[in-house]
Amino acid sequence: MNTMLKSASILILIAFAALQSLFLVQQWEQCVVLQFGKPVRIINEPGLYFKIPFIQDAILLEKRILGTEAKPAEYITLDKKRLTVDTVSRWKVEEPLTFFQTVRDYSGASARLNDIIVAHLSQEIANHYFKDFIGVERENLMTQVTSATEEQARRFGIKVIDVRVKRVDLPEDVQNSVFARMKVERETIAKRYRAEGDEQARQIKADADKQNKIILAEAYRQSQSLKGEGDAESAKIYSDAYGKNIDFFRFIRSMDSYKRIFSRDTTFILGLNSPLLRFVESPYGGKSAGLTPDSAIGPKK
Repeated sequence: MNTMLKSASILILIAFAALQSLFLVQQWEQCVVLQFGKPVRIINEPGLYFKIPFIQDAILLEKRILGTEAKPAEYITLDKKRLTVDTVSRWKVEEPLTFFQTVRDYSGASARLNDIIVAHLSQEIANHYFKDFIGVERENLMTQVTSATEEQARRFGIKVIDVRVKRVDLPEDVQNSVFARMKVERETIAKRYRAEGDEQARQIKADADKQNKIILAEAYRQSQSLKGEGDAESAKIYSDAYGKNIDFFRFIRSMDSYKRIFSRDTTFILGLNSPLLRFVESPYGGKSAGLTPDSAIGPKK
């Protein structure tokens, strides 16, 4: 029984040692093998590998491109404008042994890269104006920062792919000042637009009043002209009628006068011999000779 237990224990130890001696390197990985903390082997190809258990350690590193986002930092431009810039960098481990010996791991690499990027970006921004950095010149500026960072990062076994600006902001106090100034400028523009609108409204109203007066004057002139033509035509008609039959003309004019003068609520006190009532007593106006009903209408043809 004891022999079986010892054999089982030995098998377990052998299996454990075998597991501790085997490690797998994926195709997107590379490895640094350490022996008592010192690098003894570099593995760049994927596969199953052996190491001495309890003596050697396998440090797996990425071959893929990694990304690092730096904390926002404040910079000053050539024209003394302050900016808060967030950057992001892409890089990969080019030389695993140098990488491990200098920065050890990804956090150390990110810290070193961020320091380098901040230094070069600060220098480039200090040599450019605010409008250049936020305009088309920023692409060239970041290309120079990437080149300088890549050159300096080689000594850490890192290959820098590129450095980009993620976000550009103004400091909070500057933002408040800018927003206040923008608000004042917009209010000034709004007041100018309102003043221009009021001026145009007054001008339009004045033009409308002028056109209204012109139209009314023209209409009055035309009405007076038409009225004069009507009066002339009426006078001509009356004159023609008067020339054809004077008594009938007087009769018609008197009837028109009665319509205009007399109403239901009008009371007149007139003598019997009043010329106004001559056609009331007789359709011949008090004349018995020379005017008959037929002649009042007009001569028969």
